[in-house]
Amino acid sequence: MKAIITTVLGACLSMAALAQGPGHQPTHIKNHPRVNQVNRRIDNQERRITDERKEGDLTKSQAQQDRKDLSEVNQEKRDMRKTDHGHLTKADQKALNQQLNQNSKKIGQ
Repeated sequence: MKAIITTVLGACLSMAALAQGPGHQPTHIKNHPRVNQVNRRIDNQERRITDERKEGDLTKSQAQQDRKDLSEVNQEKRDMRKTDHGHLTKADQKALNQQLNQNSKKIGQ
């Protein structure tokens, strides 16, 4: 009787863990080159904004706007990953890179 209860309880706990879904997606995922490539570009642009703000090349409001634009790209990336179970398609990567190219040109203008 104890063995049956233990087995049923274990099965229920396993099912509950699986029902929660993928959960939190780490920023840098091993073996996801498209995600990692886009994340590296986002990190690089964040560093550029910070460096140019420290050097005085960007005003506070320009830096805030650049960060807001970058945040929008990052949110779009998260939304794209949700629709593809944590992955980015080649089309998603291309669209994000085009947005990051435009964002990169605006930094420091």
